[in-house]
Amino acid sequence: MPWSSRLDAVAPFRVMSLLETAQAREAAGHDVIHLEVGEPDFPTPEPILVAGQQALARGQTRYTPAAGLPALREAIAGHYARHFGADVDPARIIVTPGASGALLLASQLLVEAGDRVLMADPTYPCNRHFMALAGAEVDAVPVGPASGWQLDAGLVAHHWGEATRLAMLASPSNPTGHMLDAAGLAAVAEQVAGRGGHLLVDEIYQGLCYELAPLSAATVAPEAFVVNSFSKYFGMTGWRLGWLVAPEAAVEPLTRLAQNVFLAAPTPAQHAALAAFAPECRELLEARRGELQRRRDALLAGLAGLGLAPDLPPQGAFYLWLDIARYSHDSEAFCRDLLEEENVAITPGTDFAVQGGEHHVRIAFTTDIARLEEAVARLGRFLARQGDA
Repeated sequence: MPWSSRLDAVAPFRVMSLLETAQAREAAGHDVIHLEVGEPDFPTPEPILVAGQQALARGQTRYTPAAGLPALREAIAGHYARHFGADVDPARIIVTPGASGALLLASQLLVEAGDRVLMADPTYPCNRHFMALAGAEVDAVPVGPASGWQLDAGLVAHHWGEATRLAMLASPSNPTGHMLDAAGLAAVAEQVAGRGGHLLVDEIYQGLCYELAPLSAATVAPEAFVVNSFSKYFGMTGWRLGWLVAPEAAVEPLTRLAQNVFLAAPTPAQHAALAAFAPECRELLEARRGELQRRRDALLAGLAGLGLAPDLPPQGAFYLWLDIARYSHDSEAFCRDLLEEENVAITPGTDFAVQGGEHHVRIAFTTDIARLEEAVARLGRFLARQGDA
């Protein structure tokens, strides 16, 4: 019996296969440096762990309302007010099982068969796949240094078609780490609103910004749908908790969807996340952000010595998007050979880019500086052999 044809549009996430291979090499005794998966080596902050343990000890394991624990929705709204000056009604916040749960709700609400969606190319592949599962067609718009690796207002105006219903941004983006500033974000929102469309903004890496201050679409585009997560900045990857900020009119249908799709986000994780906004936790998270910036700078310096540093350094997240066209036009083979020959695991660009992924790779600076420097040394040896070949 055949499976649903909708699955044809969902490509495998190649980095997971590469991770399995890397872990198998590690189990066999090889010293593997992991730069492939978007998960820093920091543990969940202690205040969050304690809050989660206390919630379990109190027996707080029963269902919450589908839209989330009221206290957590209020805490998230307070976060927007304190750090972004955004007036977000807690009623407009839907707590979800990871940002993926938020993306699932948004895709099911905003598009259907025959609709078209604009998003940058490269981007996080699941963004495309959620839209495809909802029946929409994705117009992956190639971006590069000229637009700051973002889908800007000019590109939205040029590529918006009769069937386009939605534009999706990611700032900071995965895999490039680049951001839209307030003016750029407002300009995109204006273009989308003028065409009667919806704007969906992925802000999963929002707190991990370096030279530029963090920015939220909730501040400059109040009608936008905004996806965020406790995974990246807050260090809660395995807790599977995210949220969606939606316009008031969308709250009821989104809640109805949540009731039917996942009923509620994990209860212990919601109670634990309340501690993420405490001052002592914020201080720790900001120290980690500073450490990630130091890692970025060390990796950029090392790659500059190899002639591989990007022209536009990433402004946020914890990734570098590198052009390897001098050495290969098969990024999957490049990553596989690098792992086999030098035990360095990085991600092929084909996971993220519809066009150009074959000569790009993504490096995650998610381990300490000493290991990053060792990875650069190994990469240098590998590239020297490519040149000799």
